Amino acid sequence: MGLFLLFMGLDKVDWFMDGGILTQQLQGWRGMARPLARWYLDTIALPAAPVFARVVPAAELAAGTALILGVGVRPVAGLALLMVINFHVAADVMFRYEYLWNAFGPPVLGALLALSIGGARLPFSARR
Repeated sequence: MGLFLLFMGLDKVDWFMDGGILTQQLQGWRGMARPLARWYLDTIALPAAPVFARVVPAAELAAGTALILGVGVRPVAGLALLMVINFHVAADVMFRYEYLWNAFGPPVLGALLALSIGGARLPFSARR
């Protein structure tokens, strides 16, 4: 999961310089969104897009690095889980049948949930 989050963050490094990339993506999702996702996009995601454009890549890079190093695994995995759920709700993919076989869906949520519950004292982690 650490490598996954690290590379997801690296893929979004351009967002640091241009918050419009995220805004365009959110507006594209809004056009096809159902009511819950549309409300979320209109109320939270789009107004805060310039902030999220900087926070999301930084959080993914930091979470990925922390998980790779084994530092604060449980709280980091819990926060990363909330971030992923947030993104999946905004993209309006989470409550669709197709989500069940989405490789970015249940496997990522399950792994982060497992780490947030039982991620203490793992082999090779910085804290034992």
